[in-house]
Parts: sequence; structure tokens; C-alpha cells
Amino acid sequence: MRHFVNISIILIGLLAPTLLSAQKEEVNFEEIDTILNKVILKKEMMGGGMIHTQGWGVLFRKGYNVNAFKKNLWEAELVGIRPKKQVRVNFYGAYYSNANSYVYDKLNKVFIMRGGVGQQRLITRKPYWGGVEVRASYSGGISFGISKPVYLQIITQYNPIITISKKYDPETHDIDNIYGRASFFDGIEETRFYPGLYLKGGINFYFGQYNTSIKSLEAGIVVDGYISSIPIMAFSDEHQYFVNLYVSFTFGKRYNKF
Repeated sequence: MRHFVNISIILIGLLAPTLLSAQKEEVNFEEIDTILNKVILKKEMMGGGMIHTQGWGVLFRKGYNVNAFKKNLWEAELVGIRPKKQVRVNFYGAYYSNANSYVYDKLNKVFIMRGGVGQQRLITRKPYWGGVEVRASYSGGISFGISKPVYLQIITQYNPIITISKKYDPETHDIDNIYGRASFFDGIEETRFYPGLYLKGGINFYFGQYNTSIKSLEAGIVVDGYISSIPIMAFSDEHQYFVNLYVSFTFGKRYNKF
């Protein structure tokens, strides 16, 4: 019996530092994240980027967790629209280094600005050790199509070449007298806004080591429709709606204060 007690004391003495170290590490991990996992962090804020089938853009979101299964969202997005059949040319670039490339027959640069509300509903919860949480996401709201006329450097004299910035006119401007694109800000006072609506739906994948930080990937489809058509390319149909597949990546934080 005495030998058993002596061996037990020796084993406890040998194992005590290891147990204390493991307990310390466990407490630190609890303090960092596991305790927070037991509390619903109701607010979140995030931003990121998006690519879609006609371009790319940026987005910002704020969220509020109604409960563990449903989240309300407010979002704002700005994306560019690239025509599917546009062709970039630079006829004079082979001879002059300052001749900028341009999109042939493009009438307007078009952007879409969205602002709306939505929800996310839980499909699969993230396991306690980490992993990925999957949610169904849907939103909708106001969509503004923004078009700015394309201005080009038009040749007014050859040998030496003299150019002037003019709004592209497909009836008078062609590849022979277009020297290159002009400044983006030329004609900005002629910008037009097209009011409309948008609807969006997708699947959102939340991942990350800690509950307080957000990293998410979302894939889905978005439809924008407008009261009147938006001209983009010459000699082609105007666009009253756009349908795009998208993938977005966001990062941010969850919190309860303010």
C-alpha cells in the first residue's frame, strides 16, 4: 500500500506541470473563442469584392442576427458592366506609344449601383471545432444603372497627327480616325441614371477560425431590371435588364457593442 502511495505521488509530481500547462492552454482557447461561441454575436459588418459574368465590383454589408437560424442584412454594391462581345483595339498603338486602346463601337460605360435588404437562413451549422457554415442568402432592393458616354481622341489632322476629345459617334468615327480613348472624366457631366430594381439569391459559406471574425464566400445569381433601356454598344439592342452569375468574397467582424 505504501509503495502504491509513493508511486502515485511521484506520478502526480511528474504529470502536474503537463496538466497545468494543458489547462492553461485550454483556458486561453476558451477565452479567445469557445466562450464566444456560446453567445450569439448579434451584429456584423463586412466588405469585399465581387466578380460576375459581365465584370467585377465592390460591396458592403451590415447584418443583425435575429436568432441562431436567421440573419437580416443591409447591403450596398457597385459593379461594372462589360459587354459580352466587346472588342478592344489599338490601331495606332503600333506606331505611337501614347495611343491608348479602346473598345470599338462602345457608346457608354455602364455601372450598376445597388442598395437593398435581405436575409440569410441557416442550412448547416459550423461544427464546434471549426469548419464551414452554410446559409441560403436572398436580397433585393433599388438598382441604379449609371451610364457615361465614351469619349475618344479623334484625329483632326494627319502628319503631324492632331487629335481632339469627342463623344463617340458611330456614324462619323471609325477605326481610321480614332486615335485612342480619351480621359474617363471627359463627358462625365453627361452621366445618366436609370432607376430600377434588383433581386439576388445564392449560397453563402462562412469559414474562419474565430467566431468574432468573418470570412465568407458567396455564389449565386442576380437580376437587375430598369424602367427604360440602357444603350451600351452601337448597332445592337439596348439593355433593359441584366442577368448575371456572381461570386463574392467578404471579410469583417461580429460584435455586440454599439
